[in-house]
Amino acid sequence: MKTIVLMGVSGSGKTTIGQLLATQTGGTFLDGDDFHPPENVTKMSSETPLTDKDRRGWLETLAKIIREADSLTIIACSALKTSYRQILAGAEFIFLSGSTDLLAARIGQRTDHYMPPGLLQSQLETLEIPEGTLTLDIKKTPSELVSEIRAHFNI
Repeated sequence: MKTIVLMGVSGSGKTTIGQLLATQTGGTFLDGDDFHPPENVTKMSSETPLTDKDRRGWLETLAKIIREADSLTIIACSALKTSYRQILAGAEFIFLSGSTDLLAARIGQRTDHYMPPGLLQSQLETLEIPEGTLTLDIKKTPSELVSEIRAHFNI
């Protein structure tokens, strides 16, 4: 296994879990949000949901990273639709799942992210829950979640 994609809607803890997992395993962590083109960031910042067309180039950039990974790479990426995950083929996906109330509370506490709370509902409506993917409940602590991931993948 070369790449793990931590997926889920905004507020699910993708970055927190990814950074901790990378630290514990010696892997490389990449925040998928850092690869959005400026136009996407502007749209999201103004509470305009992205379209599939908006996401295409971003997903293709991440897919290239997945194909070229030569050591454990952990990517935080919403990967909300099955078609998006197909573009990111070759990675192992982990779905970070939680209640709408918990997700909204987490987003509301953030001060350093361009994703406004108003887009959570749009993301939840877009989300196609993956089948056959390790699904973790974000009520658990980051340490507990990372332990489950490490045990599942033996890393």
